Formats: sequence, C-alpha cells, structure tokens
Amino acid sequence: MLISNDGGSEITFDTGKNWSRIDNMPTGQFYRLITDNLFPYNIYGGQQDNSSIKISSIGIGSSGIGAKNWSASAGGESAFIAFDPDNPNRVMGGSYLGSIEILDVKSKLSTNIKIEPSLYMGLAARDMKYLFNWNAPIIKSIHEPNTYFHGAQYLLKTIDEGISWEKISPDLTRNQNNKQGKGGGPYTVEAVGAENYGTLSYVAESPHESGVIYTASDDGLIHVTKNNGDSWENITSKKLDETLINSIEISPHSKDVTYIATTRYKFNDFKPSVYKLNNYGKVWKNISDGIEDIDFTRVIREDPVKKGMLYLGTQNGLYVSWNDGDDWSKLNLNFPVVPITDLKIKNDNLVIATHGRAFWILDDLNILREYNEIKNIGQLFKPSKTIIPNWYSSMNENNSKGTDLLEGINPASGMVLYYTLPKLSDKTEIKIKIFNSGGDLVNVFSSLHDSEFIKYDGGPKKKSTLTKNIGLNRFVWNMRHNKLKGIPNVYIEGSYEGHQAIPGRYKLVLSYLDKELFVDCKIIENPQFSLSSSEYESYHNFMNEAEKIYNEMTNLTNKYQVIKNEMVDFKSKINPSKEKNILNEINSIVNEIEKWDKIMVQRLSKAYDDVENFENGFTAHYLHLLNEADSGIPKLTKGSKMKLIELNKQWEVYKKSAKRLIDGKINKFNIKYKKS
Repeated sequence: MLISNDGGSEITFDTGKNWSRIDNMPTGQFYRLITDNLFPYNIYGGQQDNSSIKISSIGIGSSGIGAKNWSASAGGESAFIAFDPDNPNRVMGGSYLGSIEILDVKSKLSTNIKIEPSLYMGLAARDMKYLFNWNAPIIKSIHEPNTYFHGAQYLLKTIDEGISWEKISPDLTRNQNNKQGKGGGPYTVEAVGAENYGTLSYVAESPHESGVIYTASDDGLIHVTKNNGDSWENITSKKLDETLINSIEISPHSKDVTYIATTRYKFNDFKPSVYKLNNYGKVWKNISDGIEDIDFTRVIREDPVKKGMLYLGTQNGLYVSWNDGDDWSKLNLNFPVVPITDLKIKNDNLVIATHGRAFWILDDLNILREYNEIKNIGQLFKPSKTIIPNWYSSMNENNSKGTDLLEGINPASGMVLYYTLPKLSDKTEIKIKIFNSGGDLVNVFSSLHDSEFIKYDGGPKKKSTLTKNIGLNRFVWNMRHNKLKGIPNVYIEGSYEGHQAIPGRYKLVLSYLDKELFVDCKIIENPQFSLSSSEYESYHNFMNEAEKIYNEMTNLTNKYQVIKNEMVDFKSKINPSKEKNILNEINSIVNEIEKWDKIMVQRLSKAYDDVENFENGFTAHYLHLLNEADSGIPKLTKGSKMKLIELNKQWEVYKKSAKRLIDGKINKFNIKYKKS
C-alpha cells in the first residue's frame, strides 16, 4: 500500500506493519522563492506542512548539497520571505492569518510583527478587518532603506521592521461579499482564517523608479501606484476574467513593461493565460499561444540579460520563449513533470520552486541565451565568468544525471564550455586550446585519445577527451594547466595535475578541419578567501617554473630508459668473443644510466605500500614539493620557496652529470660505430 500526504509518500510491503520513511525523497512543496547575494547564494522559501527553509546553492567543500547546507528560516509553511539580499541577517517571513515575524539569524529568535494581533479563527472573512492570502506577499523595498510591504486586501508598509504598519492603499480586490463567508461546509465549517478570497496575491516594486508599485489580487485585479501609494490606478483589462494573478514581472529592460501569469484552475479552467502589459498597463497583449492547453500558468520571468527572453512556470513544467512570448518551447531536459510555483534568475542560473519536487537550478543560462541564434552549426560559446571553485561536482562529467537520491547536486567545479559541430568523420580531430592573457598555452584538449598513454599504479590519469557529436557538445575544463609527465611503471605517491589557473582573462580556440573559433573567457576570484594579484602571480610563476623543470627531468629519465633498453637489446645480438670492445662500451653506458636512474626514481615501487619499504627517488621529492605548494588557497610558504631552490641546485648537478657522462659516452659510441 502507498499513503500520500502533504509531506510525500510512504510505502508498506507487509500490510502496514512497517512503513518506509517520509523523508527519503526530496518532495518539498514550495510556494515562493527568494535568493540572497552571498556566495554561495542561498535559496529561501516556505514549504507545505513544514518550516520555511534556507538552503545553499553549493555544498562548499563537498560534492553535493546535504542537510548540513540548510536550516529553517522565517515564517511558516506558506511563507513569502524578504530581507536585505546583501546582508540577510534580519529575515521577514509570513504565514496565513496575517502572521508575520522577523527572524534574527544570529540568535535564531524572532519577533512577531502582525499588524494587529486579532483572533480570526472561526470568523467569516467578511468579519475580518484584514484579509490575508494563504501565501500573503511580503517584499523589501529596493529604493527605501529598511522598508517592507505586506499584502492584505490593502497594501501595508513598515519602515521600522514591523513595529508599526501603515495602510497605503484602498481595498485593491473585488471585495465580493458573497465570497467572504466561512470556509468548508455544508456540514463541517473550516473557518481557520487561512484560505480567504479577495486578497492580494502578489506585490512588485519597480527596479527602475522609486514609488512605482504593482499589486495583483487572487480575484483578478491589478493596480499600480506611481507615487508610493498616494494614489492608485486599476489597470485591469476588461477582457480578463475573474482569476488568480499569481505573479507580476516588471521588465528589467523597460520601465513601463510588465508581464503577468494568471490561472483559473479553481474555476475548472486549466488553460494557460499570460499577458504582456505595455505603457504601465494601458496596453495588454495575450502571449499564451504555443503553451499546451492543460498547462495552466503560475509564474513568468524575463531574462535580465537578453531582452524578450521569457521563462514560464506552469502546472506541468517549464517553457522558454526567445521572442517575447510570440512562440514558446517546452524546456524538458531532466526536469520532472511537476508544478512550478516560482522562478528566479540568479547570476547565470534559473532557480525553480516546485510543488512536490523541492528546488531545482538550471545552470549555464548564457548558452540558452545564445542558442536560438545559431545560424550555422560550428560555434564556440562564450563561457560565464567562472569562480575558482572550493567544491566538487559530478557535473564535471557529461554522464551525470544532475540528480542524486540523497543530496542535491553541486554545479560544475570548473569552466563549462559549450560548442556545436557539424557531422565529422571518426578520424577528424577537434581541439580546444586555452591561452592566458600573455599568449602562453595553458592547456590543450583533443577528441582523440592519447595513443602513448600507459595506465599504471602511481601514474598520471588519462586526460579527458572532447566529444564531437552533431550539434551541441559540453566539456568542463577543471581550470588547471596541462598534466605533468609520468615515468612508466614507477609508482610515485602524488598528483600529476597541472597547477591552478589564476584569476584573469583567457582565450579559447576550438579548431577542426580548416576552422578556428575564438572566444574570450574570465576566471574570477573566490569571495570566500582573499589573495592579492601579486600572490597569485607568485604562485603561478613558482609552479610554472617548477613544472617545466619536473617535466624536463622526467623526459630525460624516460629518454635514458629507452636508450638503455635499446642498448640491452643491441647487446643481446652481439657476439661476445668477437666484439668485446663494443660489449664493454655498451656495459659502461648501461651502467652509467642505471646509476643515474637510481638517483632519479625508485623502480622497485609498484604500489602504495612499496613507498614505505623503498626510498623515493629525486623526482618523487620534486613532485611532492609541487603538490604541497598547490594548496586550495595557493599561498606560497617560505619553506616551499627554499625547498625549490635546494631541489633545483640538486637537479643542476644531476643534469650536468647526465650530460657529461651519459650523453658524452652515448655520442662517442654513436660517432665511433656509425663510421665503422
């Protein structure tokens, strides 16, 4: 059997003796959402039959977003939440019956700030002084400091965090007496005062102009004031039926343009109904064409970067329009069929509140903004500014589903690159090269696997390859320089990853066939730690020099090992009795190489425990220094700098001895026997 309720579902397989847990699935039902401006930003919202919640958009220091990343916030299950987004230490949250509180985040205690502590339980709505929606709107003023608005049937305003409230409007609803009785009936009355009709359902303040505020009601009226409530204008179209106006979006691009999402599902009318209002509501245009008839509409938002790009939340999923609502496309991806109750564009993310599947985030809106403008297949998209990450993510790989059974998924911890391709043959190679602002090559990636790669314990990992699918492709650069070289079949405890790319401008070059596509990109500092530009430069210069030297010694070690193997092979073909001089010279060269090789590497080490029994070679000590200097916060220590000087001096000695002894003997051998 399965039992379902406001919190989710539970299942029994033994006729009710035992039931599954209700909290093993992310089934939160959220009404509204709001985000702050912190890093990582937090998402807030009221969830049905539970507390309101605050949850981080990234699980810092982790691979996902778990219980440690969320906490209860202000208000109740149906909360609208408001605060200063730059300093969300005082959070205002509401609930039904006009209940509202302001939470002091530090102390985790709150103050009740309801306009009047009237007991409405058992009363008919018409007998209440203030009528509040189940999901009564609360917003913080963009223009006036410490000012909040709260919607009843009137618009209420406070400038002292709710110690006092002022009514700044007349009744902004239809105020229909015959629809303001007691809820429930005919046998059992449910007059809890929570589900009134004839209330404000949404309030929006213009980001462009101080004093311009729009209100929407649950019975289909929309009003605007242009003087902070001194006078109001009803701008409702005569063509609009009695309806719930669930959201207002003031265009971020045009001060006189708004969008509204309306719904009549409570009248058994499930058709979508969204409008664009021009000239402060004097001109209305229905922009619902192309939305499926049963997908009644709840929330609409305009992209803050691309004018006329609209996102629409409906009862059955998400739509997007690139042409101001003339056409709509359903944006499915891995998103479930679920009611969307609110949307918010934050940075290059679309944050989504759902009724039954909790919060979702769609990353990389920069790609979506450009994608509809593709004229020819073969395009490299400009990545978003990318923060130096302090988290991990399965989204670095293309096989991630974007979801997890037990926790939220972090965004990719790297720079996300998108590109489109035509059909290419299997043999055609595509490459992405990354250059820094000085023109130096940072890294290069290919669609072809490295034919020289050898897998062995304690060696470098295989380099990621590019996909070359027809159409859109995705690759996540981990924002590191090229991998370091390995010494085949020698176990060295350490990482071969190149050092971190530091904040600054970079250039990406995608090449295939005879084409080269260029875009610029930018890595920016992580606001959770602070390093000066000179500290980043010192780190980069240190690591860059050390990596070059490490690769030099590794290449030389590998080169001599190849020569040694060739000479041993050559030796097996020599007649000892007839060519004793050649044999002696080969033995001398092999002996010199083996002596030098034992300084550089420990070839007895084949697995982790071996390093406990056999002393490491010089390259292991050098790699260890590189790994130690490459901290998450890459601040160089005096010890690292001194150690590099010490190791470089040693390397110069080893390199000179190799050049003098090994190269000298090899060159003489080659010259002597090439002539003969």
